[in-house]
Amino acid sequence: MADIKPFRAIRPRADMVDQIAALPYDVYSRKEAYEKVRGDVCSFLRIDRPETQFPEEHDMYAYEVYEKAASMLQEMQSSGLLLQEETEAYYIYELVMNGHSQVGIGACVSVDDYERQVVKKHENTRAEKETDRIRHIDHCNAQTGPILLAYRRRERIEQVVREVMQTSPIYDFTAEDGVIHRLWIMDGTEQIKFIRQEFAQVEAIYIADGHHRCASAVRVSGMRRAKRPVCTGKEEFNYFLSVLFPDDQLMIMDYNRVVRDLNGYTEAAFIEAVSGICTVTVMGSKPFRPACKGQIGMYLKDTWYCLTVREDCYTGDPVEDLDVAILQREILEPLLGISDPRTDNRIDFVGGIRGLEELVKRVHADAAVAFAMYPTDIHELFAVADAGRLMPPKSTWFEPKLRSGILIHKIEGEQGGVL
Repeated sequence: MADIKPFRAIRPRADMVDQIAALPYDVYSRKEAYEKVRGDVCSFLRIDRPETQFPEEHDMYAYEVYEKAASMLQEMQSSGLLLQEETEAYYIYELVMNGHSQVGIGACVSVDDYERQVVKKHENTRAEKETDRIRHIDHCNAQTGPILLAYRRRERIEQVVREVMQTSPIYDFTAEDGVIHRLWIMDGTEQIKFIRQEFAQVEAIYIADGHHRCASAVRVSGMRRAKRPVCTGKEEFNYFLSVLFPDDQLMIMDYNRVVRDLNGYTEAAFIEAVSGICTVTVMGSKPFRPACKGQIGMYLKDTWYCLTVREDCYTGDPVEDLDVAILQREILEPLLGISDPRTDNRIDFVGGIRGLEELVKRVHADAAVAFAMYPTDIHELFAVADAGRLMPPKSTWFEPKLRSGILIHKIEGEQGGVL
């Protein structure tokens, strides 16, 4: 049973939302973040990446950096740029990208459900990235970026969502990347009660995007529980900010790979070696996008190839049968010598949003070979999480991205101050 609660969101003034809302903090490199906020006094990226308010050589994890994030958040509230809802509500959040619409429910999800594995993960977190967001949440007393969650569609929930969407949205803007963002408030007592009861019947919810934000929110909750002698479990720090989407609406893009060298192989010898593992078909100079699971595109020199996975590569295991796992097991490790893609600097990952042209560009610039993947299916993700397993790194790339600063969850309690 999932505990999905309404909350009093802090959110932008309607006429400023398009200037405040920002892409998630982790889609930018440090250099890109500095460039993005230069001369911008409204973007929420300033708060999500507060190191941008200091010289570039400044320690981005220093105490004063997080204090700056807290002070900027308070300033935006004091100036009226950010306002807090007077009553608890759910929020219907629609994103439209290239004609594809997906509609989720902005809400807060129980930390206890995460610890009981009602909320399931599919990847590990990195300690340094988790610590960064712990400090950010702890200093700001707020969760500023929603976690993207998925659940198996329930038509009764969808009916209520459609009813709310018949009214006028409080936000309706097109971001600079062309993605349309719309937000509605669901604050009717009966609607809220119904939605909460429906989610109470959902057996599992899955983290799609935002594992570090989720793990950090859980850690902050634990720190604040430890500081409070009596805790009811209903305090705001016991919930984390999320937007929950039905499984049939989420769009997963390919997450591609480039490798810097051929590990001593000549191009001809490498193709011959790959031919012993997959069926190799020459596709020519036009970028080749895999059409189904079991196909992998390969760009080598100036030519695209289709690699078709042979049946004997499949094991029946939900993790080992992922295309990214097969590529790693059959080609990247034995042929190219990449045993740990998390740490090997010879491999890089390219999100599908950048297109196949980026793979061509990389091979002509700083890589020897590129692999274009067919997107992982959401139900493959569910199967891995249900089995209590983890996906290989960089298995999924979700688009469009939820914007930070549209919904902010204020938490209370004494700061942990231990990290």
